[in-house]
Amino acid sequence: VQLVESGGGLVQPGGSLRLTCAASGFTFTSYVMRWFRRAPGKERELVAQITPAARTTIFADSVKGRFTISRDNARNTVSLQMNSLKPEDTAVYYCHAAGLGYWGQGTQVTVSS
Repeated sequence: VQLVESGGGLVQPGGSLRLTCAASGFTFTSYVMRWFRRAPGKERELVAQITPAARTTIFADSVKGRFTISRDNARNTVSLQMNSLKPEDTAVYYCHAAGLGYWGQGTQVTVSS
């Protein structure tokens, strides 16, 4: 199983980033996919999730209305579009397949002026 996150970086408050996770080694279309984040000194937080056929999405209250999650089952990728970014969104972001005990290396998102 491999989960490879990309797309992080440094962005100013109010800016946007799009994170992408490339998944391999398991039947991607069978799994709920999630994005988590871990900020310095804080617990890991579930940010968003999407069901296998992309019919249902869930978001943390802190990101509702600003983040969207999508998936491309033909390419085995899941993406997180992050708009109106705030300094408190600064964290390492990870994707995860629900029920599988594997994590990628994460991608750092820093929101700062």
